Amino acid sequence: MSEALALPAPRRADARFMRGHPARWLALGFGSGLSPVAPGTVGTLWAWLSFLVLDVWLDDAAWGLLIALGLGGGWWACTRCAQHLGTADPGAIVWDEVIAFWIVLWLLTPAGLMEQTLAFALFRFFDAAKPGPVRWADGLFKRRGLGAGGQPPRIGWAQGFGIVLDDLVAALCTLLVLALLRFAGV
Repeated sequence: MSEALALPAPRRADARFMRGHPARWLALGFGSGLSPVAPGTVGTLWAWLSFLVLDVWLDDAAWGLLIALGLGGGWWACTRCAQHLGTADPGAIVWDEVIAFWIVLWLLTPAGLMEQTLAFALFRFFDAAKPGPVRWADGLFKRRGLGAGGQPPRIGWAQGFGIVLDDLVAALCTLLVLALLRFAGV
């Protein structure tokens, strides 16, 4: 199979689409990405809730393993789901938000509700507004798959990595701001 697939016109993700392939379950955040309003925000809220539930049972080593597996599996799932949808970075794909926000919360812990809420707000700002380095990361791999002359985009592993990369940079920016606030004693 070639690295990138040229696909027909995009289709819309729905529950039936999600059930059609295991990669879609993961990439669509177990359904949180199907929200008709602000799927990235809903996916991040799902990440927060699932982190709170899982954190009761997982120690740091288990979190590290889960995040490593989530990054690798998420790259695969985001790539496959984008190929199935025929779009380089569909809004319904929210696993990138989930894994990136898990990283923020894992590295922030222990943190109270206020600090977690601030982390959520900062992460959503960096992910949605895409200032500076986040915008750079967002466009880095998308440009590689653009179809020439009206042809559909070619969606390969590079574009799948690009889906995840901008959220990892948003997470890094969030952690940097939070570290500066902690250092300043705020």
